[in-house]
Amino acid sequence: MAGVLTFTDRGIYCPAGDFYIDPWRPVARALITHGHSDHARPGMGRYLATEGTAPVLRHRLGDDARIETIAYGETRRIGDADVSFHPAGHVPGSAQIRVAVAGEVWVASGDYKTVDDGLSEAFEPVRCHAFISECTFGLPIFKWTPQEQLAQQINGWWAANAAEGRASILGAYALGKAQRLMRTVDAGIGPLLTVTAVENTNAVLRAQGITLPGTQPITEDVSAKSHPGALIIATPGSTTQNWARRFPGAATAFASGWMTLRGVRRRRGIDRGFVVSDHADWAGLNAAIKATGAETVFVTHGYTSAFQRWLCEQGHDAHVVSTDYSGDDGEVAT
Repeated sequence: MAGVLTFTDRGIYCPAGDFYIDPWRPVARALITHGHSDHARPGMGRYLATEGTAPVLRHRLGDDARIETIAYGETRRIGDADVSFHPAGHVPGSAQIRVAVAGEVWVASGDYKTVDDGLSEAFEPVRCHAFISECTFGLPIFKWTPQEQLAQQINGWWAANAAEGRASILGAYALGKAQRLMRTVDAGIGPLLTVTAVENTNAVLRAQGITLPGTQPITEDVSAKSHPGALIIATPGSTTQNWARRFPGAATAFASGWMTLRGVRRRRGIDRGFVVSDHADWAGLNAAIKATGAETVFVTHGYTSAFQRWLCEQGHDAHVVSTDYSGDDGEVAT
């Protein structure tokens, strides 16, 4: 098979188009699957991203970044390669990148999930000869809670805490997971508060026309006394900041696929874990790969060795690829 894409120390490279996909070191031209920091890094000469990802990139990288946009399904000729972006279902604006050279089609999926969360553009399978897939949760034990059941779990937890006069702090990544949870919960239970990183991301998405429930950022005058029974959507790293001291006795929870694993909740020192992720679970990974029709599959970041062995047993020509992706800061099993 021709090397439509190659794997280098700077990122996934297309020789025919002289561009990189989600490079982790500075390059002249970068095609970006989505706005999370492990896939969209500063220092690139030019960026190409979907119309839904570009505002997040501008927010994170600054006005000096040279960002071009492309619509889903639009084909663009770059050198000798035909490139198009297709919904990945991961976060708003996220994309799989299809690259065709001389009749050979490869797809770099970035991060993806196959369940429609009602917030992100729904995942669309793309037929190809070779598929580059994450496998953050590439073991059979990972199975996500259905959306309706998840809503019942979180709302029940929040309502019980509010009835006891306690605030509820729910940890989630600022882009994607946080907004998904906001649209999942029942805002009638109590005030919905956000830390700065989450509220800033909310503002970017609202400016794009994405509907989110009303939220209030946590400022110095916001406390458990001023907002009794509140649900606070917070990034995992922010819960040790000064604002948390104004909510003594708050119940704590984390929303992540890693909550499947015993011991993770205990190591994080939280009261409750909700099993939900913006990455595909085991069934989602297998369904996505099958739908591509790809004979060759490259797996990256996650349970790569185990997933590669499984794919080979299913008849795929599967390979492990080393990349600098982490699966998002909010999805770390530590």
